Amino acid sequence: MSTVDIVLAGARGHGRWHVENIRRLQDKGLVRLVGICELTPLTEEEFGGELPAQSADFGALLDSTGARAAVICTPIPTHTDLALTAAERGVHLLLEKPPAPSYAEFRRMADGVARAGVACQIGFQSMGSHAVPVIRELIAEGAIGELVGIGGAGAWARPEAYYRRAPWAGKRRLNGVDVIDGALTNPLAHAVATALALNGTTRAEDVTDIETELLRANDIESDDTSCVRVTTVHGHSVTVAATLCAEHPDEPYVLVHGTRGRITFWYKQDRVLLQRADHGPEETEYARTDLLENLVDHLTTGARLLVAPDSTGAFMKVVEAIRLAPDPEPLPQEAWYLLPDEGRRVIPGVDGLVTAAADTLSLYSELGAPWAFPQVRPKEVST
Repeated sequence: MSTVDIVLAGARGHGRWHVENIRRLQDKGLVRLVGICELTPLTEEEFGGELPAQSADFGALLDSTGARAAVICTPIPTHTDLALTAAERGVHLLLEKPPAPSYAEFRRMADGVARAGVACQIGFQSMGSHAVPVIRELIAEGAIGELVGIGGAGAWARPEAYYRRAPWAGKRRLNGVDVIDGALTNPLAHAVATALALNGTTRAEDVTDIETELLRANDIESDDTSCVRVTTVHGHSVTVAATLCAEHPDEPYVLVHGTRGRITFWYKQDRVLLQRADHGPEETEYARTDLLENLVDHLTTGARLLVAPDSTGAFMKVVEAIRLAPDPEPLPQEAWYLLPDEGRRVIPGVDGLVTAAADTLSLYSELGAPWAFPQVRPKEVST
């Protein structure tokens, strides 16, 4: 197996995780980091060792290093142009989620990558969990009866400083360009994508209708507390509720409802709980295939790519619905309070509402949340 030379675009913030992951694969002899693209160069102290080539010009760096693959972990609005810069040079890609801030930009990226004939992996790491095919098989064989629907729940917390970490953080648009950095489209995007995948509805054409409720406790443009219900061609709904203002932050999960049981998947932990009629509860932890390692395996042995762009089309329809929805409504000041020691805003009772939404496949307004209300929702999402 040959070593794959890699360039990393975006080595700060979440990019630090990619630096460490590349080092892990480098130690295994699978890859070699040959370049880092950052607008402000890293120091050796910041990088934690001897630096590879650096440049603020992504295309020039790909040309000078001759890299075969690239990891793109940059602000959301830059994804499409950087992906196409790599594709035009025949460079294969791991592109961080969300792949684009709009469906049009997603299509421009996906179509350009396809024309160039390069491999592109979208960074939904939960799709590498070995639990995903197992749950799909349990659903298919009727282990929990007939599928009723799928819920998702994410009760997380982010301090006010989280929205000051970058100019695009918490923005719907920046300088006239779509960003759509909301709870369901970025930090808890895995809950949406994983729920859709378990429902067998990953492609754009699998989605028939999307309802959104977008709100915010923080002083931002985008949503920090939101829910979405996706109606699919199979007739089952996928409902995901999220907040970044939880009272007691906990692990996010996806909940598969059947007529004779249910399956809970804590996707960050690769942990599955199967509960069904006439059986005791069964809990199992699964291994996970790293998506960059899978991309390298695809390039060197022809292994199947786990998260190709078109398998995120349904997720991008959700992003588009959120983009087209009315701007998130600010919660009244009495609906939240500040935790001074943690510097974050908390919505009392929101943890229970997130759980109830996943349990009942309901929106916040249907659960009687005092601060929620139905919004005007576009019934068609532009393609």
